[in-house]
Amino acid sequence: MLRGAALRVTRPRVAVLTAVYAHPHADTDSIIRAVRQDLPKVSHQAVYDSLHTLTAAGLLRRIQPSGSVARYESRVGDNHHHVVCRSCGAVADVDCAVGEAPCLTASDDQSFSIDEAEVTYWGLCPGCSTTSSS
Repeated sequence: MLRGAALRVTRPRVAVLTAVYAHPHADTDSIIRAVRQDLPKVSHQAVYDSLHTLTAAGLLRRIQPSGSVARYESRVGDNHHHVVCRSCGAVADVDCAVGEAPCLTASDDQSFSIDEAEVTYWGLCPGCSTTSSS
């Protein structure tokens, strides 16, 4: 993947990719902890730099639901959305309800060339729904 994106293959980049694939929607601190399982001496900066580089190369996607820290996912290249729990902050992927293209058709695009739409659904996850109704 790294070579395909014209990036050098480094241990921190491989470890960050592995961590994000293993922990979808993880925040930076969680990714650092996961990376340190394989590379105990990796610096925060190396992880931050890897996340930035991998996101810029299109290998990862950065999302930041309102009121939340940035999170990273490996699902790129499609126009999916997210559902976020208002209570615990859990995040899950949601496929576009009306297919790919309609999500990218704004009622008035202001002459922009739109290539991505971000929709965030908010509610309570199953675990929090049962807890709040008990």
